[in-house]
Amino acid sequence: MIPLTLAEIAAAVDGRLVAADPTARITGTVEFDSRKVRPGGLFVAFPGEKVDGHDYAVGAVAAGAVATLGSREVAGVPMVLVDDALAAMAKLARAVLDRLPALTVIGLTGSSGKTTTKDLIAQLAARLGPTVAPAGSFNNELGHPYTVLQAGGETRFLVLEMGARGPGHIRYLCEVAPPRIGVVINVGVAHIGEFGSVDGIAAAKGELVEALPPDGVAVLNADDPRVRQMAGRTGARVVLVGEAADAGVRAENVTVDARGRAAYTLVVAAPQPPVARSGPTVASEEVRAEVRLAVSGRHQVGNTLAAAAVALQLGMPLADLAVALGELRLVSTRRMDVFDRADGVTVIDDSYNANPASTAAALRALVAMGQDRRTVAVLGYQAELGEFEREGHEEVGRLAAQLGVDRLIVVGESAAPIHDGAVAVATWGGESVLVTDQEAAIEVLRRELDARDVVLVKGSRYRTWDVADALRAGAGEATA
Repeated sequence: MIPLTLAEIAAAVDGRLVAADPTARITGTVEFDSRKVRPGGLFVAFPGEKVDGHDYAVGAVAAGAVATLGSREVAGVPMVLVDDALAAMAKLARAVLDRLPALTVIGLTGSSGKTTTKDLIAQLAARLGPTVAPAGSFNNELGHPYTVLQAGGETRFLVLEMGARGPGHIRYLCEVAPPRIGVVINVGVAHIGEFGSVDGIAAAKGELVEALPPDGVAVLNADDPRVRQMAGRTGARVVLVGEAADAGVRAENVTVDARGRAAYTLVVAAPQPPVARSGPTVASEEVRAEVRLAVSGRHQVGNTLAAAAVALQLGMPLADLAVALGELRLVSTRRMDVFDRADGVTVIDDSYNANPASTAAALRALVAMGQDRRTVAVLGYQAELGEFEREGHEEVGRLAAQLGVDRLIVVGESAAPIHDGAVAVATWGGESVLVTDQEAAIEVLRRELDARDVVLVKGSRYRTWDVADALRAGAGEATA
C-alpha cells in the first residue's frame, strides 16, 4: 500500500482515532490475519462468532502494526474506529486507488475459468510492468479490497477477479476498484441456485461492462451468445475474442496434442491504440502469429485469447505476445494440473471446484489426452446449482458417456445423478460405479489402475482433491 498517515486513513474510511498518533504512518501492508502483520503495517480486525479479530490486536501491535482498524476499542492498542471494518477496508482501497492515477485496473468475471484467466492475464501484464493480482480465487468483498491494497506507487497493472453470489455484487466491486478494461469469459449455470436463472447470471456478469468508462475496453467472448450481447450494455470500446469469424482476436486452425495442449493461429484484426500506454501496435489489416500453448485443455484456447486481447490493449507487440502465450503456466493450484506418476499413470488434478461447464471442459481434455489409453474420470458433487442440481449432474454423466470415457467413478450420494446420466446412454461401452466417499474412490483406483491410464479428478470443494493427493502420493511422480 502507499504510505498514509493514520489521519489520512481515518478520513478515508470515515473513522475516528483512539489512542493513536494522527501523524503516524502506515508504510507496510494491510492484513486481517495477525500472523502476517509486519512492522509498519495496519491490522484489520473483523468481529466473528467463533473468532474475533479484536482479540488479536495486541499481538498485531507487538508484531509491528502501527494501528488496528476495527469496530471496538482495545485497551492499549492505537485504533482507527469504524462501524463496519469490511466496508471501511473497501473505502480505504478506493482511496488508495484514487491516488494511483497511472494504474490500469483490469477486471474479469465469468461462470468458469475466472481464476485461470486472471492468472494468464497477470503473467502477460507482468511482462510490461509491475503487476498485482489476487492469489487463487480471492474475488469477494474481502479479497477484492485486500488485493487493491497491495498496489503501490510502482504498480502499473491491477488484475482483479470478480465473483458474485447475487445481483449487484459485481457492481459493488467495480465501485471499490473501477476497471478500465473488463473481461467477461462466459455465462453458465455455476451458482445458478443463487441467481435463479442463467439470464439472471448474465445480468449480474454484465455489471462489469456497464461500469467501464467510455474510453475503456470490454473484452467479450464472441462464442458465448449471452456474453456477446453485453456489447449493447457498455459505452466502452468492444473487442470480441474467440473462434467466431468476426472476433477481433481469434484462433484459427486449432489442434490439440497428446498432452492436451492446444496450438492455433492467432489472428488480430482491426486493432485500436493501447489504453494503458503509447507504444507499438499491429497494422490495421489482419495479422497472424502461431501459438503453441504449454497448458493443457482445449478450453485454454478461449482463456488465452481473452488474455491476449488484454495484453494487446496494454501495448504488447504481437510478436512478443505469441512467444509469451507459449510460456504461460498454471499458477493457482488444482486447476488442470497434469502430472505423470512413476508407474506411467497420467493424472489431471482439476479438483479445486466444479460446475457443468468446467467439468465438460475437463472431460474433453481427458478424452483428448487419452487417445489409445484408458480414460478414468473421478467426479464429485457440483455445488450451488439450485433447481438445476439434478439436471446439471445428469448432463455431466451423459457427456462423459457420449465422449466415450471408459471408467466413471462417482463420489458420494449427492453426485449420484452423474452415474444415472451416464448409464442411461445406451450406446456407451464404459462402466460407472457410485462410491460412498473419497476413501472408497481411492480404494477403487488402487485396485484398478493400469500403467497407461489417464485419470481426471474433478469436483466442488468437498475434499475431492483427497483423491488427487492420494494419486500423487501413491506411486510418486515421474522424473525427467
